[in-house]
Amino acid sequence: MKIRFFAPAEAEFLDAISYYNKQSEGLGYEFAAEVNRTIQRIIQYPEAWAKLSERTRRCRTNRFPYGVIYQVREEAVLIVAVMHLSREPQRWESRLESKESKEL
Repeated sequence: MKIRFFAPAEAEFLDAISYYNKQSEGLGYEFAAEVNRTIQRIIQYPEAWAKLSERTRRCRTNRFPYGVIYQVREEAVLIVAVMHLSREPQRWESRLESKESKEL
C-alpha cells in the first residue's frame, strides 16, 4: 500500500522533526522513526484505529504526544495530518475541503 502526504501534513511532520532535534540532538530522528512505525501499523491494520469521521481515522504514536490522521483511499493511505494532540484538534478538517485535497 502506498503512502501519500498532504503537503501541510508533510510540512508539519518535518517541522516537528526539526523542533525535537533542537530540543535534543537526535530526538527528531527518534520522533521520525516513531511516526514511521505508526504509519506501518496503519498499513498493517488500516481499519483498527479511532474514527474521526466517516473516512478519517487517527492512530496515536506511542512515545510522543502526536497522532497520525489518515484516510484509506483505493490503494493508498493518505496522511492528512501529523499533529500534536493538544493543539487545535480539528485543524485537519479544513484540509479535506481545500483545493489541494481535490487534486489528489
